[in-house]
Amino acid sequence: MKHTHNAIVHIHEHAHVVHYLRHGTQWEHMAATHSHEHNHPAVEHDHEPHENAEEEHLRQAHIHDHTHPVSS
Repeated sequence: MKHTHNAIVHIHEHAHVVHYLRHGTQWEHMAATHSHEHNHPAVEHDHEPHENAEEEHLRQAHIHDHTHPVSS
């Protein structure tokens, strides 16, 4: 089943841990979450028909553009 998915931008949340140097001598781990936009470029592909597209999408691996703007 050959078909095309349009480009899409969506927002989702990430959890991450950062190392934080407190008082210049003691390293701590700090957990944080943030949300930002992800872009999915348009793609054309061919695959077997979905049985449950939403559920199957959640089990797929995805590549996201995680670039951050450079500030000066």
